[in-house]
Formats: sequence, structure tokens, C-alpha cells
Amino acid sequence: MSWFKKLLIFVFVAFLLGVTSITATYFWLKDDLPDVATLKDVRLQTPMQVFTADGELISQFGEQRRIPLRLDEMPPLLIQAFLATEDTRFYEHPGIDIIGIMRAATVVATSGELSQGASTITQQLARNFFLSREKKLIRKIKEIFLAIHIEQLLTKDEILELYLNKIELGHRAFGVGAAAQVYFGKTVQELSVDEMAIIAGLPKAPSVLNPVRSASNARARRNVVLGRMLDTGAIDRATYDAAIAAPVTSRLHGAQITASAPYIAEMVRQQMVDRFGEEVAYTEGFRVYTTINSKDQAIARRALQQNLYDYDERHGYRGPVAELWQSQLQQSDAAEPVFTEKNRPEPAEINAYLDRQQGIEDLIPAIVLDVKQQSAMVLLKGGQLQELSWDGLKWARSFITDERQGTAPKTAAAILKPGQHILVRQQDELWRLSQLPAASSALVAIDPKDGAIRSLVGGYSFAQSQFNRVTQAKRQVGSNIKPFIYSAALEHNYTLASLMNDAPIHHWDDGAGIAWRPRNSPAVYDGPIRIREALAKSKNVVSIRLLRGIGIDATIEQLLKFGFSAADLPRNETLALGSASSTPLEVVTGYAVFANGGFLVQPYVVDKVLNAEDKVIFQHQPLLACEACPETDGETPAQAAPRVISAQNAFLIADALKSSIWGGGDWRQGTGWNGTAWQLQNLRRRDLAGKTGTTNDSKDTWFSGFNSDLAVTSWVGFDDANRSLGRALWNANLGREQSAGAESGARTAMPAWQSFMRQILPAYPEKTVTPPVGISSVRIDLTTGLLSRSTDHTSSFEFFKLGTEPTQYVSGSVPQVQFGENNQQKQELEELF
Repeated sequence: MSWFKKLLIFVFVAFLLGVTSITATYFWLKDDLPDVATLKDVRLQTPMQVFTADGELISQFGEQRRIPLRLDEMPPLLIQAFLATEDTRFYEHPGIDIIGIMRAATVVATSGELSQGASTITQQLARNFFLSREKKLIRKIKEIFLAIHIEQLLTKDEILELYLNKIELGHRAFGVGAAAQVYFGKTVQELSVDEMAIIAGLPKAPSVLNPVRSASNARARRNVVLGRMLDTGAIDRATYDAAIAAPVTSRLHGAQITASAPYIAEMVRQQMVDRFGEEVAYTEGFRVYTTINSKDQAIARRALQQNLYDYDERHGYRGPVAELWQSQLQQSDAAEPVFTEKNRPEPAEINAYLDRQQGIEDLIPAIVLDVKQQSAMVLLKGGQLQELSWDGLKWARSFITDERQGTAPKTAAAILKPGQHILVRQQDELWRLSQLPAASSALVAIDPKDGAIRSLVGGYSFAQSQFNRVTQAKRQVGSNIKPFIYSAALEHNYTLASLMNDAPIHHWDDGAGIAWRPRNSPAVYDGPIRIREALAKSKNVVSIRLLRGIGIDATIEQLLKFGFSAADLPRNETLALGSASSTPLEVVTGYAVFANGGFLVQPYVVDKVLNAEDKVIFQHQPLLACEACPETDGETPAQAAPRVISAQNAFLIADALKSSIWGGGDWRQGTGWNGTAWQLQNLRRRDLAGKTGTTNDSKDTWFSGFNSDLAVTSWVGFDDANRSLGRALWNANLGREQSAGAESGARTAMPAWQSFMRQILPAYPEKTVTPPVGISSVRIDLTTGLLSRSTDHTSSFEFFKLGTEPTQYVSGSVPQVQFGENNQQKQELEELF
């Protein structure tokens, strides 16, 4: 009994000392312990996501990849995998596992090292939120105290939910939702049992055990997890056997991007950082909804890229990317070409080489294996064999310069040799030889009623160049400037029926000692011509004469109304030919003024921003093109955009720009004429208006067009502003020589616009444009612009601002027409008549 009493006393004293020590330690560390009450309002660092207006994901920004999930959104088997691996007694212990601590203490006592963990899920949560991962005794004590506090504050399910969303799982994936996406490209609901086990095995050492870094390590750890799941009854033997046998296949996956709009994503990222700062923008889980329509955006991207491919093919083939082995064509009488080859690699080496190559957009790396008379067999990246038929090869006349191409090839051997690394793409189910486009392009579409950007493509590929040519490339606008010049003319007593002298200009410059001789393009001159026809035909000399009649100061004053910058407008007569430099977004904003009846809207791309709690924290309030704006919330009227030109001016220019497409006159009588955009007649839409634009030496080509629902600008040029787009055959695919033509707005930029509009116009029913109040329509003589009583091909109805209509009828005498404010124009025309 004496011995037993002594043991009881010893145990009691030891217990008191333990309690006293723990209490003393607690009060000693109390001030250093963080307030776990913050877990009640925890905000997980969640990346910013950018969506289209119709809910498709464009991009995700943030260092930590996280997809927060509620516990009831996670598969029960995934939860059981974590519990079986990390904390089998999670729902029984008070935050610390005494059995686990005793086991770890035994290891410390025998080895002297804290090599085995005994952390419960609650302790891991405490460490992840509040402590470091260093293996020190004091950290472990703090961890225990915090775990007990957390258990008192939160329910078990709340703790488990926080843990499964917070845990670091490698490759910047935090939480099970992100891990499922990063490693398998799936949602947690789509994971198989073996994939769940792989994820549940990651917390021990995510950088070493993840399946991307080491499939063998991941497999070994997965099997351990599956064994524990079997032991705890989470899975049966059949499920275990099937999961053990499953191969480990994984690669890094980005966010599940469902809409390709990287230039838009970068615009949004910059705006969000400017508004909220980087730390907040990237971590608060903002969801940004843009004005972009995903289907229209995809159409715009394809239209731009196909147009660049077409331009590139017109200018010839620049040769292979590289040559893996040497092949020499032998002289032979055989029907098929015969090559001698040196140093040809083994098939495995060829495949390994292709695996290292990167495609771009829809261009796929390929190796030429065999060349026949008019076809070639190639090996695509990924191991697929594919034949290139003659229809996919015959375009490839050799590139010499931007102005010259070689003769049309007659055989595939004149284009390709075995061993060449080339790029191919699939177009309309036909595989074609291709190449990375050398030229650049931009396309942007906005809603003229409020400025919402509906589609924007800033270049061929964001992966190739992040330079956004829609917003950042200031290029000479060429004839795209002319509608704004003509708008100024209408404000200075000119009308669409006013006659101008379309004749060469020879202007002596005393300062330079040379004559300035601007010319039309093409160099065709029609003599007396009405302003409507001159604009539709893009007559350069008429634009200059109008500028002279208006005055440079008055013209610039008018251009500023459309949003152009004074610093970009030269104060000389080259302004009339488009020497001003603007971005495509600035140009389309100007054209939107004609489309909406005279209002300057402000382009915008961010519609609204939601925080992690689905609360709208930002809603864009656009300026609307309206005189009496509608109410937005039942009480407050929408804010009107500033009116910058009259409704009559906007209507007249828009109507004149329809003539660029539909022309005028009577073809049956031989008086018909085409505008520069006559190819757009095949769209069969009378509500479309537009203008081509080409600068000197074809360095920049433009097309801007609109209806009341959409304003769209397309630009094509080289990033090197000094390089010309050159000349090329109209269609080398016909396999015969054709007349060469210079690249121009109609030939180079307009096809992308046309392709885009052809596909999206069905969503915008054609609307009849009603002339605004203050517009009259009278029949005029097409030769003189005077009133006419004729009803034949010599006359037509024309629109005028009230009070500017001709007052005389045509007769055999010199026409008395309105010439604006410059009598020089009148004198020139009187001499002609």
C-alpha cells in the first residue's frame, strides 16, 4: 500500500505540475496568439475572373489559384479521402489528437527529432492561417492552443470546409477545387476515385508528390491514401483494386477559359488594378463582367486571322521554319519526284522534336516526310499523318519582296522537301500549308448607342504580341478621315449636291521650292462631281479642295468634336488625305457619331464588378446617345452623351456613305458608278454605310462601317510603320498569272470587316432609317446638282438640310450651284462648263 500511495501521489503531483505548466505557458503565450475570431469572417485569397456579357470565362488573374466551394459541393468520397489520410478521428477529438501527440512524443524521446507530425486538421488550419511551417516546439504549442480555440468558435463542418478551401496543394493551387482544375482540368464532381486520392495525398509534401512533377511519387502516395480509405471503409475492395490499377495521367491546366479574348482580358486587368490596386484586385475574388459577346468575339477573331492568312498567301511563301535533314531533288524521268536524303532521324527522334515545338493559334507544327507530284505527306505534332493536297499547296509562289512574288508553282517539289519543319492549318476541312502572318491587324466593334465594346481583337495572337493595336497603335488613317472633312463642309454651306472640280492639283510651295501634286487613287479624274459621289469614290483632290474651302482651323475644330486629339491633327492640307494618326478605337468612336445621330459616346468594356459575396460593387453608367434619355431605375433618367453634330449633319454623311457601297447612276443608261466599297453589296443590307482608307504607299489600310446597331473598324498594316503592304496577285490559287494590284482599304482591310458582319448581321435585323426633322428631299439633276423636272436616269432625289436646297432648275446655261464659302471653286467650275 505504501508503494501504491507513493505512485498515486506522484501521478497527482505530475498532473498538477502539467496543468500548471500548460496554464503558465498559455498565459505566457497569450499575448502572442492571434485572434482566431477572424476565422468567422475569413476572406480566402481568390483570383479575379473576367467574363463575357453572356457568362463565358475570358481569363483569371491572381497568384493563388482557388475555387472556393461549400462543403456540400464537395464529393463525400473526396472528404473521406482527406479524413482517412489526415485525421481519422476528426469528428471525435476536441482539436488535438492525444493518441497522435503521444505517438509523436515517443518519436521525439527515442530519436531526439520532431520528425513525425501529429497535427489534426484543426491544427493544420491553425498553422495555415496563423503560423509558419517550421518544426519548433514553441510553434507546436501555439498550434495546439489555437486549435482548441478554433474548435470552440467553429463547428466541425465549418473547420473542414475552411481547411479544404485553404490547404496548399502545389502549383499555386489552394483548396481542392483549384487542385482538381490545375492537375486534371476537372471540377471536383468530375474526379475519379484515384484522382481524389492523389489530391488527398498532396498536403504532406505538395511540391514533391504532385503528379505533374513526379507520376511515380504521386502513384506511391495515392496508393497509401487508397489503403487508408479501404481500412476506414470509405471504399470497398473492388473500388480499391480499380483505383490502384488506374494510370497516373496529369498535366497542368489553366483556368477553364471558354472565350478567347486575351486583349480584352488585359484591358480589364489594367483597369481593375488602376481602380483597386494589385493586392485587392488579384485576391478578393472579383468577378468582372464585360460588354463582350462571346460568339461575336469568336467571329471577330476568326475574321481577322483568316484575312491575315489571305494577305500572307497573296504575297508568297517565305519558306520552312527549319530543316531537320537534308533532301535533294534528283533529276529523274519518274512521274513522282525522287529525293536523296542525308542524316534522316529515327521516327522517335522526329516525334520528340515535334513535341518540343510550339504551335500558335491554329498553326500546327509539322514535318514533311514525303513529297509527290502535287501533294505531300506530313507528320503533325501529336503523331498524326496528314496529306497536303494540291489545293492546300498551290498558293505558295515564293515570296521575293512585298511588291513581288515568284511564278506559280507547278509541282509540290517546287515548294517542299522532306525534312522541312513547316506550319499547317485546317481551313474548311482542307489542310493547308501556312506560315505565321507577317502583317498585323486590329478589329473593334462598338454599340453606337452607348459605346459598349462588343468585340475587340488587338492582333493576330496575344501569345505572339501583347501590343493591343486597337487601343495603342496610332496609325495614319488615310481616307477614313474624309467623312469628318465632309461633315465640316456641310457646316459651311456645302450640300451633298454641291459640285467640286475633280481635277489634278499643282500647288507650288515657295518654302520647299517644289510643287505639291496630290493625286487620286486610282489616278482617275471625273471633272465636275457632286460631293456625294466624290465621297463615295474617295476623291483625294476633292477632299483637299473642300479643306481649302472650309479652312484648316475650321476643319480641325470640327474633327475635335468627334473625339480626335488636336496633337494628332497636322495643320496643313495633308490633313485632307488622312495624315492624322489615330487608334482604331478612336476612329470607330468617331464613326459611331454618324451611326447614332450626332452623339459622342465613350467606349467602355467593363460593365459590372461583383465581389466574392455576389454584391455589385461597380456598375458602369454609360452615356447614352439620346436627346430625352429613358429612366434607368424608375426615377433617374440616364445620362446623355454630348451632342457634337446636328442630327441632320449625321444623317446626311451616313446616307452619303451608303453610296460607297451602292454607288449611283443608272447602269442601263451607262451612267452608273461604283463606290470604293461596292463589294459589300453582296451583304444585301441597305442599312450599311462605310468608308475605305489607304495611306501613302499602302502602309496602312482601313475600313470603317456601321448601321444604327454597330460601328466597326478594321485595320491592317505592319507594326513597322515604314513598311508598305505592297502589291500582290489578286488570286494566286487560280494557278495562273493575273494583274497585280496594290493593297488598299477595300482589298486588305475590308474583307475582315465583311466576314465579321456577314456572320453577325442576322442578329441585328435591318432597320429603315427615317430622316430626322429638318431634312428635305428634292429631285436634282445628276450633272449639275440643280433642281430637275426630269424623272429619267439624269435625275435622282437628294437629301438636304432645310434651307440649303437648290433654288434653280437645270437649263442649258451655266449651272448656278452652291459652292460653299470659297469662290475659287465656283470659278474653276464655271470655266469647265
